[in-house]
Formats: sequence, C-alpha cells, structure tokens
Amino acid sequence: MSSFRKFEDILAWQKARMLTKRVYQVTRQEEFARDYGLRDQIRRASVPIMANIAEGFGRKTNKEFANFLVMSHGSAAEVQSHLYIALDLTYIDDETFKELYALVDEISLMIMALCQHLLKTA
Repeated sequence: MSSFRKFEDILAWQKARMLTKRVYQVTRQEEFARDYGLRDQIRRASVPIMANIAEGFGRKTNKEFANFLVMSHGSAAEVQSHLYIALDLTYIDDETFKELYALVDEISLMIMALCQHLLKTA
C-alpha cells in the first residue's frame, strides 16, 4: 500500500479539491448557471476526481487504489471536454479555460504517476 497516512495527504486529491471548488465558482456565473445541463454535468464530472482518489485510498490495496485512480483520470478528461463546450458557448473566457484546463492536466499527470507507482508495487 502507498505511504500516505490519509487521503488528504495526496497532492492530487488536494488539487482536485481546488479544481472542484473553482468549477463550482465558475458555474455559478450567470449564463453558465442557467445552462442546467452543462453546469450539472461539469460539476458531476469534477467531484469524482477527488472522490475516487479518496475511495481508492480507502480500499487498502494497491490494485484497487490504482483502479479508482483510472476512474478519476477518466473524470478529469470529461471535465476537460466540458470546458471546451463552456468556452465555445462563451460561458468562460480563454483565460479561465486555460487556468482550469492546465489544473486538470496537472492533476491527471499526478494521478497516472501514482497509478503507475501503485501497479509496480502491487
């Protein structure tokens, strides 16, 4: 099992928490907030990034943890896809898009590095 004592120690989880907070902030803005479908979808995609990291950690085996990290990585890609829609519909500006997309990229890299480490030691 990993050397983390609790899931809150995992940097990818900490950054995923920041991402989720930013997604909720951005989706509260007027036009975005009125697009209930996209607003809810991007929120529902951002929450599992951090939730799957935590749940995988709680499973107590490297193999199961790695499986949950793969799901978390998939949710991250979903968020990135939704960001393109938000940009195309001008719900977010280019700067916000780049900020959030880069944060998701960083989280994704961390998740996959941790996943690979866990699978090597499984």
